[in-house]
Amino acid sequence: MLFVCIITFFHTLVLKPIEPKTFSFNRNAALFLLITLLIYIGFRPIHGIFIDMTTYAHIFKRYLNGTYVIDSDYGFSYFLLFCTKTMTLEMFFFVCACVYIIPLYIASRNWFPKHYFFAFLLFVGSFSFWAYGVNGIRNGMATSLFVLAMSYYKKNTSLMVLFFFLSYSFHTSMLLPIAAFCCTFFVTDTKKYYFFYILSIALSVSMGGIWENIFASIGFGDDRFSTYLTSANSSTSKFASTGFRYDFLIYSAAPIILSRYYKYVSGYKSAIYDHVLHTYIIANGFWIMIIRANFSNRFAYLSWFLMAVVVIYPLLDKNIWTNQFKKIGYVILIYYAFTYGMFMYYAFK
Repeated sequence: MLFVCIITFFHTLVLKPIEPKTFSFNRNAALFLLITLLIYIGFRPIHGIFIDMTTYAHIFKRYLNGTYVIDSDYGFSYFLLFCTKTMTLEMFFFVCACVYIIPLYIASRNWFPKHYFFAFLLFVGSFSFWAYGVNGIRNGMATSLFVLAMSYYKKNTSLMVLFFFLSYSFHTSMLLPIAAFCCTFFVTDTKKYYFFYILSIALSVSMGGIWENIFASIGFGDDRFSTYLTSANSSTSKFASTGFRYDFLIYSAAPIILSRYYKYVSGYKSAIYDHVLHTYIIANGFWIMIIRANFSNRFAYLSWFLMAVVVIYPLLDKNIWTNQFKKIGYVILIYYAFTYGMFMYYAFK
């Protein structure tokens, strides 16, 4: 991924956005990245390194033996049941990878027909992309279906609703971003969302862990999420440490700060972008209020999966900067630098 990002960076420095070579690179690089990721993630070995993956393997075998329960994530349950009757365990994980990765590729093409590779690269270069491809599998598939649904806004309402429904059926936690997206139709002023975000930080800092108990008591998500919210036992997982995560708060706020520059300094306007941005702010604001919860990353991901499109959408939609194509290369390099830096930090910790 680092190699691909560096090649892309030099590509943006050398070529112009409307050259035939640029369009050829966009098409070929996107296809190469798609196929490589499908093979690399889809055919990974089934063993203890991928903890959740081994759990899914056990569930697959139970379904295969006729012992199964259709739980609250009924879409995923029926999907799993279908897979046990039609394919091997190895093929099941490949299909899961397809459901996780291909919607991001299609969504990028829906939004940016001429330069979709850059958006797709940011999606797969995001901090949590790998984790939700190999461990948080059903949650990852659900968020990708959500992204695909949003890409059909103003294009095909029926498909948008269908993929929202599938997203929720694969993981009930998707109710939060779906509800947030619906709210964006009623409140359209971005400044009010900025105020909500600042308020979320203030309430989280001032009221401590109260919000975890409040959201658990109203039955948000399902039993698993309520357990994460109220559990007193902190996980030792590298992505699941508890406490007020100022580092992740800064990481989450960076796209919002950038969006303010897009909208109020560069004068960028787009109804579609506003819906994406406002959805991100609501979902991330919710996470900030429960930031101290165990497995906080599982709640953060309910907004983080939209971070790539919040960052790149205006730059691929309209020309708002001088030498913008070159600056897209810098944005990609800086965006992936955080992911690579975190990878190196945990690899040598």
